[in-house]
Amino acid sequence: MPRTTLTSAQIVDAAVGLLDAEGLEGLNMRALGKQLGSAATAVYWHVGSKENLIALAADQVWHEIPLPDLAVVDWRTAATRLATDLHTMLTRHPWLVQAFGSLPLFGPGKARHDDHSLAIHEAAGFTGGQADQAAATVFTFVLGNALGPAAADSLARRLGRAGDDAAEAMRDSTAKAHEIAARFPRLRARLETAAAGHGAAPDNSFQFGLQTVLDGLEARLAAARP
Repeated sequence: MPRTTLTSAQIVDAAVGLLDAEGLEGLNMRALGKQLGSAATAVYWHVGSKENLIALAADQVWHEIPLPDLAVVDWRTAATRLATDLHTMLTRHPWLVQAFGSLPLFGPGKARHDDHSLAIHEAAGFTGGQADQAAATVFTFVLGNALGPAAADSLARRLGRAGDDAAEAMRDSTAKAHEIAARFPRLRARLETAAAGHGAAPDNSFQFGLQTVLDGLEARLAAARP
C-alpha cells in the first residue's frame, strides 16, 4: 500500500488484527508499517504513539457491541444482551483485557457502552448512585470472566514464541499443579474435567453467574418497593 494512501482508519484496522493475533506484547510499529506497505514513521505520523494506537484500536472494538433497544425489550433482557455481547467482544479481543491493567482507555466507544448500561439499570428502577453501582457490578463480573480466556491466550502465545523448553516447563508446572490439587478431595474429583485447564471454567459458568447477578439486582429492587 503506497504511503500516500495510508489513513488512520487503515492503521487502526491493521492494528486490531495484529493485536488479535499477537497480543499487546506483539504490537510492533515496524511490523505494522511493513504490513501496511509503509514506514514505521508514517504510522507514527498518523497515530502519534503506540499507546495512542492501542487506545484507538480499543475504541474501535468497543463499537462492535450492539446496544439493545429499551423501547423493544425489558431491562433484564437488555442487560443480559449487553453483558453477553460485552463478554463476546472481550474474548474476541483478549488484548483489551490486558490493556485495562496498563493503559487508561476511555473513548467514545466505551462511553457509548457505559451510558447505555446506565440507561438499562435506570430503566430497571435504580436511581442515582445505585444505577452506577448496578452497572459496575455487571461490568466487573463480565470483565472477571474474560480474564481466564485472556490469560490462556497470552500464555499460549508466549509458549509458542519460546519454543520447546517453555512448553516442557509448562507441562512440568501443570503436572505439579495437578499433584497439589490431588491432595484435596473436591479438586481431585475435578482434575479430569474441562474446568481443570488453565484459565478454564465449567460450561455455561458465565450464563449461570450473569443470571445470578441479575437475580440479585432484581431482588434488591423488589425489596426496596413499598
